[in-house]
Amino acid sequence: MRHPLMITAEDMAGEARLLRVVDTLADAFADLSAGRTASPSRTVVQHGPQRELLAGTAVWERHGVGSVKITTLTPDNPDRGLPLIHGVVVLTDLETGQVSALLEGAELTAVRTGAVAALATRLCAPKDAEDLAVIGAGVQARALVRAVSAVRPVRSVRVFSRTRARTEEFARWVRESGPAAVEVTVCDTARDAVRDAQIVCTTTSTSDRTPLVAADWIAPGAHLNVIGGTHEDAVEVEPALLADAFVVVEERTAAVEEAAEVRAALAAGLIREHDLVELGALVAGTATGDGRTSVFRGVGMAIEDTAAAAALYEASCGEGAVPG
Repeated sequence: MRHPLMITAEDMAGEARLLRVVDTLADAFADLSAGRTASPSRTVVQHGPQRELLAGTAVWERHGVGSVKITTLTPDNPDRGLPLIHGVVVLTDLETGQVSALLEGAELTAVRTGAVAALATRLCAPKDAEDLAVIGAGVQARALVRAVSAVRPVRSVRVFSRTRARTEEFARWVRESGPAAVEVTVCDTARDAVRDAQIVCTTTSTSDRTPLVAADWIAPGAHLNVIGGTHEDAVEVEPALLADAFVVVEERTAAVEEAAEVRAALAAGLIREHDLVELGALVAGTATGDGRTSVFRGVGMAIEDTAAAAALYEASCGEGAVPG
């Protein structure tokens, strides 16, 4: 009997593995949009204000793998000095039914969230985009800096977060661990951070319905990755921005169910559901950006965990495919 491989946060580090996850996710999204695979909705159990226990499972038939992820979301944890997210991912072999690997869930969530944003950035942002603005200064913010820097030549990072001490700590991390020769600026307001930025990432743990970023703060032609919020009604970016933007989502149904900005824009008649462009369509080339401001609104899907876990397992095994 084969014992599961244990994959820790340290085992997921490095740009080569990150880019492998990005490429694997591209294949998964192409299959998702083409109807060759599915991503069932997660089970969410709330047990207090914004406290959640989540379980997500999906199989990726063409790749011969499935996964189950159990995570907890505890908004008070950063104040305790603990991560917002804890969890574990179980990767399975569809042919034999055996458990192939156990992966540290919080880090896998960060890696695949960054990788999905990197994929959207690679498909939508100007190839020479080097000016990055980040709203938020937690684990996901770090993941997005690493990921966006892997696909674009980032030279400038401006950051704003409501907690100044955490923002300064994040800025030190970027200077020490981010792209070489990057210029890092801590901003006093979100508006100062996003002004004229070519790429904007919002990665907060907000639970508010009031936008953190106004539509008229965004430079024309910029690309945004909107991935934060602690629940499905939390808003990071003013929904009015979507009216004239090229709006990209993982899957239309998931975005309509879980992305507050998308639901608000639909309800106000600013966009229609068929205006939402799926990542898989961009990967397949059946849709392309047109130079407008682009907004990727991610919600996180179980198939992403499956694909990311498979890519990291393959990298850890040093093989080109998951063994059957």
